Amino acid sequence: MEAPAVTRYRRPFLAPVWLTMLAVVFALVVAFVIYRSATTTVVVLVRPVEKEAGTIDDPPLSPEGEQRAERLAQMLGETSGVGRLDAIYVSDARRAQRVIAPLAERLGKHPEVVPGSDIGVIASRLTRGHDSQTVLFVGTPTNVPELVHELSGMEVGAGTEKEHDTLYVVSIPTFGRASVLRLLF
Repeated sequence: MEAPAVTRYRRPFLAPVWLTMLAVVFALVVAFVIYRSATTTVVVLVRPVEKEAGTIDDPPLSPEGEQRAERLAQMLGETSGVGRLDAIYVSDARRAQRVIAPLAERLGKHPEVVPGSDIGVIASRLTRGHDSQTVLFVGTPTNVPELVHELSGMEVGAGTEKEHDTLYVVSIPTFGRASVLRLLF
């Protein structure tokens, strides 16, 4: 008689299956982390309102300008919930500071004055530290269109000195392209 052969049972090699499952779980975790870290910062840019006729460089607001400043305070003056502003910035122009005064008083916030005409510095200040927040900036007739371009890459045109009722909402996502919404108030 023949000696019995050594029987050896071969188990299937499961490493490829386990490695594939591990890679899928890792990919899901990475996708979840990226999804949770994706934010959108909203920057609202406002041109200053009508000025009083005069010969000085930085005249006060006209009566129509005072009314527009009050309307802006009503539009953006929510202290909680939808439409709440997290930060307020204003240029060093007197007219811009007068526009923001009713809103700042209504919210109980002190706007931060951003001096200078370096658009890159202003854009950096408006977005730095404000991930997934809403920020308001009241600028000058020249720097608001430049800021829209700096933040979004879109040209909105310099407009005219009479275009006081323009408000730009720039949405800046963590991933993807920024978008601009132009509103009249």
